[in-house]
Amino acid sequence: MGIKRCRLDRYTQIKLVEMFVAQVPARTAADLVGINYHTAHLFYHKLRDIITAHLEEAWPLDGEVEVDESYFGGVRKGTRGRGAAGKVPVFGLLKRGGHVYACMISDASSATLMPIIRRKVLPESIVYTDCWTAYNALDVSEFRHERINHSEEYAVEKNHINGIENFWNQAKRVLRKYNGIPKQHFHLFLKECEFRFNYGAPKNQMHTLLQWCNLDTKKQSRKPLI
Repeated sequence: MGIKRCRLDRYTQIKLVEMFVAQVPARTAADLVGINYHTAHLFYHKLRDIITAHLEEAWPLDGEVEVDESYFGGVRKGTRGRGAAGKVPVFGLLKRGGHVYACMISDASSATLMPIIRRKVLPESIVYTDCWTAYNALDVSEFRHERINHSEEYAVEKNHINGIENFWNQAKRVLRKYNGIPKQHFHLFLKECEFRFNYGAPKNQMHTLLQWCNLDTKKQSRKPLI
């Protein structure tokens, strides 16, 4: 895919990718690199577009998969499954020992969640959930279904969803730094969180993102930032 219609020189683009990976705000990155804030902001937006496109092409999950829904933003708690007041409902699937997949959803009903599970999880996989009623359909599906009752306990040996809940906690820490995200762009920021979780160390994130952006650092002559 790569960065398209970008007038910035290759060196500046690479520095902005580095700033993005390091979670440097666009305004600060613009000041350090010496460009307009709106230019840096647009470049960050393009990076999130590229990340989203690549992550949507990920292979289906298999083996042991944890699934859960969560709610982001807003200032008040709401009723689960009916869209918490002022919040954005999201759904996530995590392959144990592997990657996570997350997406925005309209609601947490079985009619909404089951098609996503079937699209992203291979048949015969073990699917771990909590006791939310929308997951009852998994009992009569092509998957093996295990559930944990959070009102009584959070883990019974391998029966838990601690991995996907860890992702929710990490994602909320990342998104909290942005001090408000327009709902129409929230899916891009969610994919940013998915990318950071899946590709681990900043060095690995940097290498992967440079490849996706078609930026070859070997061809770039080094020069001082300031």
